Order: sequence, then C-alpha cells, then structure tokens
Amino acid sequence: MLVKLRNPSKDLIFDGPMSVVKLLKKLDLQRESVLVIRDGTLVPGDAVLPDDAEVEIRPVISGG
Repeated sequence: MLVKLRNPSKDLIFDGPMSVVKLLKKLDLQRESVLVIRDGTLVPGDAVLPDDAEVEIRPVISGG
C-alpha cells in the first residue's frame, strides 16, 4: 500500500490489507486530525484498505 503524507510530504509503503484505524495508529496520527483519501473519496475509519491501495493523508485545517 502506498501512503502519501501531506505537510510534510512523504511517501511510505505498508503491507496490506489494513484498516484505516490501524494505519493511522502505525503513523501515530489521530483520526480526528487527518483526512484519509482514496481515489478522490474520503475513507471512513472502519474501512479496510487493500494491499494495492494508494491513499493520501492530509491534515484537517480549519479556519474562521
């Protein structure tokens, strides 16, 4: 599985399949602080990502 982190930009490879929650735990990221995107679509936390998945993880940015 190819994981593209944003801010800072970094590409990582993980063996799958793996749940979004497990992936974020491996990356030491909080689910509430990031968006997980696959094929242009937000991925829910309980989804399982296949070995051949390519996902992007972006930080949540809020403004006012």
